[in-house]
Amino acid sequence: MEELKRKYADMILNVCLQVENNQPLFISYNSENAEFVRILANEAFKIGVKDIYFDSIDVNLKHDMLVNLDFDSLKNNKLFDRSIWNEYAKKGAAFVMLSSETPGLMKDVDSELLGKVAVYGLETRKEFDDLRDKSMVPWCIACVPTYSWATKLFPNSSNPVDELWDKIFDICGVKENNPIEALNNKLNKLVERKDKLNSYNFKKLIYSNSLGTNFSIELNPTTLWATGREKLATSKEVLVNYPTEEIFTSPNANTASGVVYSTKPLSYQDNIINNFWIKFDNGVVIDYGAEEGYETLDRLINLCENSNRLGEVALVEYDSPISNSNIVFYTTLFDENAACHLALGDSFPECLEGGTDMTEEELKINNMNKCKSHVDFMIGSKDLNIKGVTFDGREIDIFTNGNFSDVFK
Repeated sequence: MEELKRKYADMILNVCLQVENNQPLFISYNSENAEFVRILANEAFKIGVKDIYFDSIDVNLKHDMLVNLDFDSLKNNKLFDRSIWNEYAKKGAAFVMLSSETPGLMKDVDSELLGKVAVYGLETRKEFDDLRDKSMVPWCIACVPTYSWATKLFPNSSNPVDELWDKIFDICGVKENNPIEALNNKLNKLVERKDKLNSYNFKKLIYSNSLGTNFSIELNPTTLWATGREKLATSKEVLVNYPTEEIFTSPNANTASGVVYSTKPLSYQDNIINNFWIKFDNGVVIDYGAEEGYETLDRLINLCENSNRLGEVALVEYDSPISNSNIVFYTTLFDENAACHLALGDSFPECLEGGTDMTEEELKINNMNKCKSHVDFMIGSKDLNIKGVTFDGREIDIFTNGNFSDVFK
C-alpha cells in the first residue's frame, strides 16, 4: 500500500503537473490526510522543490466555527481567507488540490452562512482564479480518502480506508505495469474524440432520456472542445483532473432550454443533494426540485451572480471505468468522470477561440458565463441520447444509449 501511495504521489507531481526543480508547490488538503501529504512532500523534495505551502483544513473545526461564529468573525480566520493562493499563483507555483469528502458534515450549518463563506473564499483568491482562467497556473485535483468518506462508501468493510485507496489506485491506473503509458493511451483517445467534435462545429446539443431529461443548449460559433489535459501559456501540458474521462466545452450561456434530471447524488459543501431536477429557459434556471437536499440545491443555484446559468457541458461514456465500478463516490472528481454532466457557474475561457486572451467583459459579450462559482452535476444515464446540430444544419448522433455513437468510436 505504501509503495502504491508513493507511485500515486509521483504520478501527480511528475506526470500530471510536471513539477520542475525549484518550482514552488502549493498543497491544499484535509488535515486528516497529513500522512499522504508527507509522502507527496518527500517526492517533491526529490524533484528539487524547496518552497511548499501546506494549506491544511480541519473540516471538523471548520464545522464548529460555522455553527458558533457569525460571518464577520469567520472572515478574520485563515480557514476562510484564501488570499495565500494568489501569492503562490504569482510565484509560478504548481497547485495540488487533494479532494476528500465528509458527507453530511454541514447539514446543521445555516445554509445562508455556508453560501456567504463560500463566496467570500472565492473572492479572496480571485487573482489565482484569473491566472488559472488564462492557463497560467499548473493545477491538479486528486482524491485522498478520509475515514468518514470511506465508511460511507464501504460501511461493512473491516478496513474502509484501505478499500477506498485500492479503488483510487485502480481507477487512476496506478497498479498498471506502465501507468504513464496507460494514462497517455487514455488521454490520446480523448484528444482524438475532442478533435472530431471540433471538426463538426456544432451549433446545438439536444439531450433526452427516459428519466425525463428533455433539454437543449447552443454553442458559440468559435467553441472549442477540451479534455483534462490542458496546454498552459508556457506550452507545458498538465492534467488538471486525475483521473479524467471527460471531453467538455463551455456553451452559449443564454440558450439552455428544457429540463434535466440528475443521475447521481451531488455532494456540495459536505451536504448531499439527491434525485433532483433543474429546468431552464433562455439560459436561466427557472425551476428546480430535489427529494433530498432542496435547501442546498437552492443555495447552489442562487449563490451569486450567474450561478443560475451553465458554464460547462461534458461528455463521459456510461461504459467507463468509474461508472463500471458501480460505486457512487459522493465526490465530484470521480462522479463527474462517471457520467455526462453539466456545470452551473463559471465557463472556461480555453473553450472559446482566443478566450484566454479576452477580458471578462469580452467573454461575456461572446456569451460565456462569468461567475465566482462552478459546480458540476451528473445527468448521464444508460439510455442518454445526445444529438448535435451543426451550423450548416446537419444532425449527428453524438451519444446513443449512454455512449459515443459509431461516428466517434
